Amino acid sequence: MTWVLIFFAALCRALPHPFNVTPVGAIGIFAGAKLSGRIAWAVPLVALLAGDLFLGFYDPLVMAGVYLGMALSAVFGRWLLRRERSLPRFAGAVGGASLIFFLVSNFGVWLASGHGGYPHTWAGLVTCYAMGVPFLWRTLLGDGLYTFVLFGLDALVGASRARAGQRS
Repeated sequence: MTWVLIFFAALCRALPHPFNVTPVGAIGIFAGAKLSGRIAWAVPLVALLAGDLFLGFYDPLVMAGVYLGMALSAVFGRWLLRRERSLPRFAGAVGGASLIFFLVSNFGVWLASGHGGYPHTWAGLVTCYAMGVPFLWRTLLGDGLYTFVLFGLDALVGASRARAGQRS
């Protein structure tokens, strides 16, 4: 299952899509909820790396922010969805993962942009975050949509296996 998630995330990043509407954050949430803690955080990182091998690498500070933000999505899946699942917990995991990704990745953008981008001042940081708000909404959309799909498919597979077990 782990490699299927990684392949799916990398493939979706390589195909045309709206900015920030990818399954990587949702896969982190799903991995945090369903996989062992030792691998859960690595799943979104390997998916990002696989995509970046194909798409190309970019500024190391921005990459660090993106990778850290995505790895933290697994933390939200583990904290909120490992033992119990409900609509408020799903909303908390998606919202928390999307918000932490926004905060960490935009901080990386601000750090990397000192030469001609956002100045390394309080005003520059605020401007960087303000300019990133449209991407936050897209991240929330992608994380919410793909989290719904992943957990929905998982529930369908589980129900199908349960029915098959009852017939045996």
